[in-house]
Amino acid sequence: MTISIKNSEDIAKMRIACRLAGEVLDYITPFVKVGITTDELDKLCHDYMVNVQNCIPAPLNYAPHGHAPYPKSICSSINHQVCHGVPGDKKLKNGDIVNLDITTIKDGYHGDTSRMFYVGEPSIQAKRLCEAAYESMWRGIRTVKQGSTLGDIGHAIQGYVESLGYSVVREFCGHGIGKKFHEEPQVLHYGKPKSGIRLEAGMIFTIEPMVNAGKAGIKQLGDGWTIVTKDHSLSAQWEHTILVTETGHEVLTMSADAPPPPDV
Repeated sequence: MTISIKNSEDIAKMRIACRLAGEVLDYITPFVKVGITTDELDKLCHDYMVNVQNCIPAPLNYAPHGHAPYPKSICSSINHQVCHGVPGDKKLKNGDIVNLDITTIKDGYHGDTSRMFYVGEPSIQAKRLCEAAYESMWRGIRTVKQGSTLGDIGHAIQGYVESLGYSVVREFCGHGIGKKFHEEPQVLHYGKPKSGIRLEAGMIFTIEPMVNAGKAGIKQLGDGWTIVTKDHSLSAQWEHTILVTETGHEVLTMSADAPPPPDV
Protein backbone atom coordinates (compact mmCIF):
# COMPACT_ATOMS: atom_id res chain seq x y z
CA MET A 1 0.00 0.00 0.00
CA THR A 2 1.43 3.36 -1.06
CA ILE A 3 0.12 6.39 0.84
CA SER A 4 0.83 9.78 -0.68
CA ILE A 5 2.48 12.23 1.73
CA LYS A 6 1.65 15.72 0.47
CA ASN A 7 4.31 18.40 0.22
CA SER A 8 3.74 22.11 0.88
CA GLU A 9 2.68 22.78 -2.73
CA ASP A 10 0.20 19.88 -2.68
CA ILE A 11 -1.23 21.09 0.64
CA ALA A 12 -1.66 24.66 -0.62
CA LYS A 13 -3.60 23.42 -3.65
CA MET A 14 -5.65 21.00 -1.55
CA ARG A 15 -6.65 23.87 0.75
CA ILE A 16 -8.10 25.69 -2.25
CA ALA A 17 -9.95 22.68 -3.71
CA CYS A 18 -11.38 21.76 -0.30
CA ARG A 19 -12.46 25.31 0.50
CA LEU A 20 -14.31 25.47 -2.82
CA ALA A 21 -16.13 22.21 -2.05
CA GLY A 22 -17.29 23.62 1.28
CA GLU A 23 -18.40 26.83 -0.39
CA VAL A 24 -20.65 24.87 -2.77
CA LEU A 25 -22.51 23.54 0.27
CA ASP A 26 -22.76 27.07 1.68
CA TYR A 27 -24.13 28.28 -1.66
CA ILE A 28 -26.76 25.55 -2.04
CA THR A 29 -28.08 25.71 1.55
CA PRO A 30 -30.91 28.26 0.98
CA PHE A 31 -32.19 26.27 -2.01
CA VAL A 32 -32.75 23.05 -0.03
CA LYS A 33 -36.43 23.40 0.78
CA VAL A 34 -39.81 21.80 0.21
CA GLY A 35 -40.73 21.39 -3.46
CA ILE A 36 -37.30 21.51 -5.10
CA THR A 37 -35.98 18.42 -6.87
CA THR A 38 -32.51 16.99 -6.38
CA ASP A 39 -32.04 17.40 -10.15
CA GLU A 40 -32.53 21.14 -9.68
CA LEU A 41 -30.05 21.15 -6.80
CA ASP A 42 -27.57 19.27 -8.98
CA LYS A 43 -27.87 21.84 -11.78
CA LEU A 44 -27.45 24.74 -9.37
CA CYS A 45 -24.32 23.16 -7.89
CA HIS A 46 -22.95 22.25 -11.32
CA ASP A 47 -23.38 25.77 -12.66
CA TYR A 48 -21.82 27.28 -9.52
CA MET A 49 -18.79 24.98 -9.69
CA VAL A 50 -18.22 25.44 -13.41
CA ASN A 51 -19.21 29.07 -13.99
CA VAL A 52 -18.39 30.76 -10.67
CA GLN A 53 -15.60 28.68 -9.15
CA ASN A 54 -14.05 27.62 -12.47
CA CYS A 55 -13.58 24.09 -11.21
CA ILE A 56 -14.70 20.61 -12.29
CA PRO A 57 -17.42 18.51 -10.56
CA ALA A 58 -15.51 15.30 -9.87
CA PRO A 59 -18.52 12.91 -9.76
CA LEU A 60 -19.70 13.75 -13.29
CA ASN A 61 -18.82 10.77 -15.53
CA TYR A 62 -16.71 9.23 -12.75
CA ALA A 63 -16.48 5.51 -13.57
CA PRO A 64 -14.59 3.28 -11.12
CA HIS A 65 -14.02 -0.30 -12.22
CA GLY A 66 -17.32 -2.17 -12.63
CA HIS A 67 -19.51 0.94 -12.65
CA ALA A 68 -21.23 2.83 -15.42
CA PRO A 69 -20.21 6.52 -15.49
CA TYR A 70 -21.93 8.53 -12.76
CA PRO A 71 -24.44 10.79 -14.55
CA LYS A 72 -24.57 13.85 -12.26
CA SER A 73 -22.33 16.46 -10.65
CA ILE A 74 -23.30 15.83 -7.01
CA CYS A 75 -24.64 12.93 -4.94
CA SER A 76 -27.96 13.46 -3.14
CA SER A 77 -29.09 10.81 -0.65
CA ILE A 78 -32.57 11.18 0.89
CA ASN A 79 -33.90 9.57 4.08
CA HIS A 80 -33.06 5.82 3.85
CA GLN A 81 -30.53 6.38 1.05
CA VAL A 82 -27.09 5.87 2.56
CA CYS A 83 -24.80 7.32 -0.11
CA HIS A 84 -24.28 7.88 -3.85
CA GLY A 85 -27.91 8.82 -4.43
CA VAL A 86 -28.39 9.98 -8.03
CA PRO A 87 -30.27 13.30 -8.35
CA GLY A 88 -33.68 12.98 -10.02
CA ASP A 89 -37.07 14.59 -10.52
CA LYS A 90 -38.61 13.65 -7.16
CA LYS A 91 -39.50 16.75 -5.13
CA LEU A 92 -38.26 17.09 -1.58
CA LYS A 93 -41.04 17.08 0.99
CA ASN A 94 -41.42 18.41 4.51
CA GLY A 95 -39.58 16.23 7.02
CA ASP A 96 -37.06 14.78 4.56
CA ILE A 97 -33.39 14.65 5.46
CA VAL A 98 -30.92 14.80 2.59
CA ASN A 99 -27.17 14.46 2.27
CA LEU A 100 -25.48 16.48 -0.46
CA ASP A 101 -22.00 15.23 -1.32
CA ILE A 102 -19.69 17.61 -3.20
CA THR A 103 -16.31 16.92 -4.76
CA THR A 104 -14.52 19.63 -6.70
CA ILE A 105 -11.40 19.43 -8.87
CA LYS A 106 -9.30 22.61 -8.97
CA ASP A 107 -5.90 22.68 -10.68
CA GLY A 108 -5.86 18.87 -10.61
CA TYR A 109 -6.59 18.50 -6.88
CA HIS A 110 -9.78 17.14 -5.27
CA GLY A 111 -11.78 18.59 -2.37
CA ASP A 112 -14.47 16.34 -0.87
CA THR A 113 -17.18 17.12 1.70
CA SER A 114 -20.81 16.38 2.48
CA ARG A 115 -23.48 17.79 4.76
CA MET A 116 -26.93 16.80 6.00
CA PHE A 117 -29.87 19.14 5.39
CA TYR A 118 -33.33 19.26 6.94
CA VAL A 119 -36.21 19.88 4.55
CA GLY A 120 -38.82 21.84 6.48
CA GLU A 121 -39.25 20.41 9.96
CA PRO A 122 -37.61 17.01 10.57
CA SER A 123 -38.89 14.48 13.07
CA ILE A 124 -37.18 14.31 16.45
CA GLN A 125 -35.80 10.88 15.50
CA ALA A 126 -34.36 12.17 12.22
CA LYS A 127 -32.75 15.16 13.89
CA ARG A 128 -31.19 13.00 16.60
CA LEU A 129 -29.73 10.67 13.96
CA CYS A 130 -28.21 13.54 11.98
CA GLU A 131 -26.75 15.05 15.13
CA ALA A 132 -25.30 11.69 16.18
CA ALA A 133 -23.67 11.21 12.77
CA TYR A 134 -22.19 14.72 13.00
CA GLU A 135 -20.86 14.16 16.50
CA SER A 136 -19.37 10.81 15.46
CA MET A 137 -17.49 12.41 12.55
CA TRP A 138 -15.97 15.01 14.87
CA ARG A 139 -15.06 12.38 17.45
CA GLY A 140 -13.13 10.65 14.68
CA ILE A 141 -11.53 13.90 13.53
CA ARG A 142 -10.37 14.76 17.05
CA THR A 143 -8.24 11.59 17.23
CA VAL A 144 -6.19 12.66 14.20
CA LYS A 145 -2.57 13.53 14.97
CA GLN A 146 0.89 12.24 14.17
CA GLY A 147 1.40 8.84 15.74
CA SER A 148 -2.27 7.96 16.23
CA THR A 149 -3.76 5.24 14.03
CA LEU A 150 -6.60 4.68 11.61
CA GLY A 151 -8.03 2.27 14.16
CA ASP A 152 -8.29 5.14 16.66
CA ILE A 153 -10.54 7.03 14.21
CA GLY A 154 -12.82 4.06 13.61
CA HIS A 155 -13.01 3.15 17.29
CA ALA A 156 -14.02 6.69 18.31
CA ILE A 157 -16.82 6.72 15.71
CA GLN A 158 -18.08 3.19 16.28
CA GLY A 159 -18.07 3.42 20.07
CA TYR A 160 -20.15 6.59 20.08
CA VAL A 161 -22.61 5.50 17.38
CA GLU A 162 -23.29 2.10 18.91
CA SER A 163 -23.66 3.57 22.41
CA LEU A 164 -26.73 5.38 21.06
CA GLY A 165 -28.24 2.24 19.54
CA TYR A 166 -27.37 3.19 15.94
CA SER A 167 -25.16 1.27 13.52
CA VAL A 168 -22.17 2.10 11.32
CA VAL A 169 -22.15 1.09 7.66
CA ARG A 170 -19.15 -1.19 7.05
CA GLU A 171 -18.96 -1.41 3.25
CA PHE A 172 -18.09 2.25 2.60
CA CYS A 173 -15.36 4.28 4.23
CA GLY A 174 -13.24 7.40 4.10
CA HIS A 175 -10.26 7.52 1.77
CA GLY A 176 -7.04 9.25 0.91
CA ILE A 177 -7.48 12.09 -1.55
CA GLY A 178 -5.33 14.45 -3.59
CA LYS A 179 -4.64 14.37 -7.31
CA LYS A 180 -6.88 11.28 -7.36
CA PHE A 181 -10.47 11.15 -6.11
CA HIS A 182 -9.82 7.97 -4.12
CA GLU A 183 -6.34 7.13 -2.83
CA GLU A 184 -4.94 5.00 -0.04
CA PRO A 185 -5.52 4.64 2.83
CA GLN A 186 -9.04 3.41 3.41
CA VAL A 187 -10.41 5.05 6.55
CA LEU A 188 -12.84 2.65 8.23
CA HIS A 189 -15.47 4.04 10.58
CA TYR A 190 -15.12 1.11 12.97
CA GLY A 191 -12.09 -0.54 14.49
CA LYS A 192 -9.82 -1.11 17.45
CA PRO A 193 -7.70 1.57 19.12
CA LYS A 194 -3.96 1.58 18.35
CA SER A 195 -4.53 -0.67 15.31
CA GLY A 196 -3.87 -0.11 11.64
CA ILE A 197 -1.69 2.41 9.86
CA ARG A 198 0.06 5.07 11.94
CA LEU A 199 -0.67 8.63 10.84
CA GLU A 200 2.06 10.92 9.50
CA ALA A 201 2.11 14.65 8.83
CA GLY A 202 1.20 15.32 5.20
CA MET A 203 -1.45 12.60 4.93
CA ILE A 204 -4.80 13.87 3.63
CA PHE A 205 -7.96 11.77 3.82
CA THR A 206 -11.71 11.99 4.34
CA ILE A 207 -13.68 10.98 7.41
CA GLU A 208 -17.30 10.34 6.39
CA PRO A 209 -19.27 8.00 8.66
CA MET A 210 -22.60 6.64 7.41
CA VAL A 211 -24.86 6.03 10.40
CA ASN A 212 -28.10 4.03 10.21
CA ALA A 213 -30.98 4.37 12.65
CA GLY A 214 -31.61 0.63 12.27
CA LYS A 215 -29.30 -2.20 11.27
CA ALA A 216 -26.08 -1.73 9.33
CA GLY A 217 -27.21 -3.78 6.32
CA ILE A 218 -27.33 -2.04 2.94
CA LYS A 219 -28.19 -2.82 -0.68
CA GLN A 220 -27.66 -1.19 -4.07
CA LEU A 221 -30.54 0.00 -6.24
CA GLY A 222 -30.93 -0.81 -9.91
CA ASP A 223 -29.31 2.43 -11.05
CA GLY A 224 -25.98 0.86 -10.09
CA TRP A 225 -25.08 3.69 -7.71
CA THR A 226 -27.67 4.51 -5.01
CA ILE A 227 -27.11 2.65 -1.73
CA VAL A 228 -30.02 2.24 0.70
CA THR A 229 -30.59 0.65 4.10
CA LYS A 230 -31.91 -2.91 3.87
CA ASP A 231 -34.43 -2.32 6.63
CA HIS A 232 -35.56 1.03 5.18
CA SER A 233 -34.38 2.86 8.30
CA LEU A 234 -33.07 6.42 8.05
CA SER A 235 -29.39 7.02 7.36
CA ALA A 236 -27.21 10.10 7.87
CA GLN A 237 -23.69 11.02 6.77
CA TRP A 238 -21.28 13.94 7.15
CA GLU A 239 -17.86 14.31 5.57
CA HIS A 240 -14.78 16.48 5.92
CA THR A 241 -11.32 16.25 4.35
CA ILE A 242 -8.55 16.23 6.96
CA LEU A 243 -4.83 17.05 6.82
CA VAL A 244 -2.50 15.48 9.39
CA THR A 245 -0.15 18.25 10.59
CA GLU A 246 3.00 18.36 12.74
CA THR A 247 0.88 19.54 15.68
CA GLY A 248 -2.43 17.71 15.10
CA HIS A 249 -4.80 18.17 12.20
CA GLU A 250 -6.46 20.72 9.94
CA VAL A 251 -10.01 20.39 8.60
CA LEU A 252 -9.56 21.52 5.00
CA THR A 253 -13.25 21.61 4.02
CA MET A 254 -14.44 24.00 6.72
CA SER A 255 -16.14 27.01 5.12
CA ALA A 256 -17.73 30.25 6.33
CA ASP A 257 -21.18 28.74 6.87
CA ALA A 258 -20.21 25.18 7.77
CA PRO A 259 -21.79 24.00 11.05
CA PRO A 260 -19.30 24.52 13.89
CA PRO A 261 -17.71 21.54 15.63
CA PRO A 262 -19.84 20.21 18.51
CA ASP A 263 -18.75 20.85 22.07
CA VAL A 264 -16.47 18.20 23.51
